[in-house]
Amino acid sequence: MSAAEQKPYITIERETRPVNVMMNDNIVATTKEALILKEGDYPPVYYIPKDHVAMEFFLPTDKRTTCPHKGEARYWTISGQGRALENAAWAYDDPHAAVSAIAGHVAFYPDKLRIEVG
Repeated sequence: MSAAEQKPYITIERETRPVNVMMNDNIVATTKEALILKEGDYPPVYYIPKDHVAMEFFLPTDKRTTCPHKGEARYWTISGQGRALENAAWAYDDPHAAVSAIAGHVAFYPDKLRIEVG
């Protein structure tokens, strides 16, 4: 099989430790039910169940991206305390079957928010 035909190696596992996502010192998401998605050489991404996210601080944006392995992602700007982090969170509302476990979950950019595990 050629490199073009190979799919990236994607795994999804449950994180057994608590995960908190912080904007400054404010928790915008907290769970003991996070998923860790690992894809090839990319850093792991934590996916938090949407009902464990403070969605009242999330403003939908027009940004959409498409991943050939996961599907179409939508984005949110997180706003609070006079600060806004543009397109800092995303979700795959209808992911491809191979990664269907991430449906109903939100992921965050670790360079925009602090993600604490454990």
